Amino acid sequence: MARGSTFERAVIRECTGTAGAAFVALFAILLTTQLIRLLSQAAGGKLVSEAVIALLGFGALTHLPILLSLTVFIAVLMTISRSYRDSEMSVWFASGLPLTAWIKPVLKFAAPLVAAIAVLSLLLSPWAQSKSTEYRQRMDTRDDVARVSPGAFKESASGERVFFVEAASGESATGEEGSVKNIFISSMQHGRLGVMMSTSGYTESLPNGDRFVVLVNGRRYEGTPGSPEYRVMEFERYAVRIETKEARGIEQTTKSLPTWALLQSPANAGKGELLWRIGLPLAAFNLALLAIPLSFVNPRAGRTNNLVLALLTYMFYSNLISVCQAWVAQGKLRFETGWWLVHVVMFVVLILLFFKRLSVFTWMRPRR
Repeated sequence: MARGSTFERAVIRECTGTAGAAFVALFAILLTTQLIRLLSQAAGGKLVSEAVIALLGFGALTHLPILLSLTVFIAVLMTISRSYRDSEMSVWFASGLPLTAWIKPVLKFAAPLVAAIAVLSLLLSPWAQSKSTEYRQRMDTRDDVARVSPGAFKESASGERVFFVEAASGESATGEEGSVKNIFISSMQHGRLGVMMSTSGYTESLPNGDRFVVLVNGRRYEGTPGSPEYRVMEFERYAVRIETKEARGIEQTTKSLPTWALLQSPANAGKGELLWRIGLPLAAFNLALLAIPLSFVNPRAGRTNNLVLALLTYMFYSNLISVCQAWVAQGKLRFETGWWLVHVVMFVVLILLFFKRLSVFTWMRPRR
């Protein structure tokens, strides 16, 4: 009994340490890829720079269930593979512990993580996806002045104006907030192109709620594109009304809907999303057990063969879930069949792999 408890503690301790290292590496890769994508959107003007950090957090929370599933699989796989490479498995087998003895400590290690994956997949990830969508739409409904950032050309909400501000200067001489320097505004009205330039300006709000960008001591060039005729006007004060998008309701998608709403929805797309959410914790459970027979390493052979096989198994499993999700969303497969079909098939494969490994070790075990 003491030998079994010592063995279980050793396995759980090593799996936990390996899982921590694997999670840190995978999480760093996730954050890096997400950050590069968001920064490219911000550089292209599709996203404001102040939204990058918030969307990075929401994106990380959304992908966390997949990350934890892969972490569990890698942790168990690497732990048992190391035991094979260091010939520790031979010692355990010689002491009377079969391969099935690894199931109990692996389940003890994986159970809390599988529960966390279920909570994330069913509750927190849809919430993060909904908040990300809401945050993006709130950024899109900001007025034109809020979109302007110093040193960059920005298009207005309607697409009829282009703003450029060289630098912000705090407070204007009239005491208005939002004073800026060296302003450029290009607008198209009634087929005529107007370009306004000013060395300074500020924002102004009227009692009725309308807001204006006021240009001070500037020029306006107006003409028709393709025609040599144009007009030049100098002004002391020129006010341009700020356009504000009307606030819209949040455009909910199946990924951002809460799980209880998907349960009540008769739509096939919602059932497909529900299949994916339920499938993540079930897949994590199967993957933790699949890693036991897949971790076999022959110390005399190459060390990468089992890792390649394990990676292909994970990709095959994940793709099967995605295929079933697509079939359910398209109405080609019933949800009542699709949510368990892939996992039962992989569980049968798991049992066959265990039988194969157990038969090999039984044949290799020396007879007394």
